[in-house]
Amino acid sequence: MPDSDRIPTNLRTLLILEILGKSDLPMTATQINEELGLPKQTVHRLCVTLEENGFLTRPGNAKKYQVARRLREMGSGLLYNSRDHVARHQILKQVSECVGETVNYAAPGNTGMHYLDRVETDWPFRVQLPIGTSVPFHCTASGKSFLASLAQKKREALVNSLALESMTQFTLDTPERLLEELSQIRKQGYALDQQEFIEGMVAIAVPVLDTQGRYIASIAYHGPSQRVSLTEAIERKDILLTAAQNLSSALFL
Repeated sequence: MPDSDRIPTNLRTLLILEILGKSDLPMTATQINEELGLPKQTVHRLCVTLEENGFLTRPGNAKKYQVARRLREMGSGLLYNSRDHVARHQILKQVSECVGETVNYAAPGNTGMHYLDRVETDWPFRVQLPIGTSVPFHCTASGKSFLASLAQKKREALVNSLALESMTQFTLDTPERLLEELSQIRKQGYALDQQEFIEGMVAIAVPVLDTQGRYIASIAYHGPSQRVSLTEAIERKDILLTAAQNLSSALFL
């Protein structure tokens, strides 16, 4: 971290965002300033300004700050618009060629998983969910992959806050059932959609992690149950796991 006396005024806000972005836990302004060494009033004032403008949030009006919607969206946009997007799309294309189905790259948003990239299958019979679509957390493979990545207390709190709408007869529509499956997903390293979002469609997803092992997004493929069996999807999970490692390298190394 640069000398506090030499940190330009317009850089201080970015450094606060950088510190919080690298932290696994919410931080107080005092904890943030332990890495900056600026006047306490300065850091508190900047944190308040960032909160007022939607970049930071304090859940339940606690003293600790964490990343908020606007900063998450900015981060997703930076990843999408960077040159890494080309490498990412090529990796999705390779997976699609291997499995013969549509492949998605999705990241969590405020209301569900947001499709940032996609490679469509050539099959005329397919489920179309274009880039920009948001899908629920609780009944999609990518969403459950994200939920399973959360620490237990955060996972339970988020699941209990969700409206677990029954999209099909197979949807896990109670917190108890969903949490039980998320625990299994966390152990096995992949998530399935067993016709829970759209009847007749199945999917499998794995997490994409950063260099510190933190969840960034999910890579998934889906197809109609007449063409894709869950057994086959599980047998092909290593294709997705390898792609997730390649995506991590392309994005962060």
